[in-house]
Amino acid sequence: MSTSTSAVILQQALAEARKCEPSPTAFCVGCVLAVPWPTVDSQPVILTTGYSRELPGNTHAEANALAKLHALTPSQILSLFPGTAPQYIHEILPRVDVYTTMEPCSVRTSGLAPCADALIAAGIRRCFIGVGEPPDFVKCEGAQKLKDAGIEVIWLAGMEEECLKVARRGHDTS
Repeated sequence: MSTSTSAVILQQALAEARKCEPSPTAFCVGCVLAVPWPTVDSQPVILTTGYSRELPGNTHAEANALAKLHALTPSQILSLFPGTAPQYIHEILPRVDVYTTMEPCSVRTSGLAPCADALIAAGIRRCFIGVGEPPDFVKCEGAQKLKDAGIEVIWLAGMEEECLKVARRGHDTS
């Protein structure tokens, strides 16, 4: 997949992050789940998107995108793929690429499950990351957890500043 395609999809993740209600104690993160599919024009198929606090319960972007993916019905999955297509999530997950504006969390101060763990459990293929999680709240080791689990981690250079600016919306910068 080309760098320009990855940058376009990360821009979609940034658009998701901008939907997030700002919070002084959390980041605004966006996520896109996509899958390259051989019967589709060379562009990846966008499966679902998510952003922080989109769903009830202090939720994170990656967890929300995964929850929406698991909620897809077989007919909804078929509609995403022209021609021969998978019907079930388990057929898709090993091919899924995650595009997230910020490194998936490895620790949650709320006690909820970390996003890195959810991505590992889902069995995704790769994770494209816009910026590492700064140590504002916790020491994050999400990218390393993903690598240790055999998931390819790709840092997308060039959008770090924009990803961090969107992530810190609502934070006191004085």
